[in-house]
Amino acid sequence: MFTLDPEGYHNLSGSNIFNMENAFYSFKATTLQGKEKSMADYKGKVVVIVNTASKCGFTPQYAGLEELNRKYRDKGLVICGFPCNQFGRQEPGDSKEISEGCLINYGVSFQMFEKTEVNGKDAHPLFIYLKRQLPGFLGGRIKWNFTKFVIDRDGKAVNRFSSLTSPEQMEKTLLKLL
Repeated sequence: MFTLDPEGYHNLSGSNIFNMENAFYSFKATTLQGKEKSMADYKGKVVVIVNTASKCGFTPQYAGLEELNRKYRDKGLVICGFPCNQFGRQEPGDSKEISEGCLINYGVSFQMFEKTEVNGKDAHPLFIYLKRQLPGFLGGRIKWNFTKFVIDRDGKAVNRFSSLTSPEQMEKTLLKLL
């Protein structure tokens, strides 16, 4: 789907995806159930992309994210969780363990994806894109688990929230987009 060269990722037609208007919709990721999911499935929705971990001090944010999901999914909100083990090895489990933990401990019903790297040479292209669109304080790196990116209904990355920002604190911003 994409190739990497010194200028960035390109789609099969050779266009640099970071310069494309709706590049967000070009990405795909694999769900915890092993199915490929296109971000294009979320066209016209407000999407929250969050890197998660089950053994982190911020793990209780799952509950707040699920509350937002239940409250606003009928208005067009989609939450996508991407488990990540890059920060303190706080997501050591496999897909089954992650899925069971999210459901049992927090009742998570929003879309969860396979364990993903968000920084470094093996970072998922979606996170490379999001970090370029909204660099944050570390100049293009994600500092910790539960960093949240908001995509508007047109596929544009419009907000980035740190781990310290609770899902409840994001609600006003999300309501403006919904």
